[in-house]
Amino acid sequence: MKAVITVVGCDSIGIIAGISAECARYGVNISEITQSVLAQYFVMIMIVDIARLTCDFSDFVDAMEKHGRERSLEIHVMHENIFNSMHEI
Repeated sequence: MKAVITVVGCDSIGIIAGISAECARYGVNISEITQSVLAQYFVMIMIVDIARLTCDFSDFVDAMEKHGRERSLEIHVMHENIFNSMHEI
């Protein structure tokens, strides 16, 4: 199973390190990552493997959103089933 994580916020040192550490804490493996700095804004999209997630998916979503709030970042986590459903019409 996979999920899509998006991150947007002002660029600062350690954003990727912090998010990677949170993923590792919950048994989430990063499969693909792309990031860019647009003007002063940091933007990242990650595809993560949640097959070994050590908590409920909703708890992981809450933890990632909390991590974002603590660092003034918008972090959204979407399960692949919802992502795929949104794009199948």
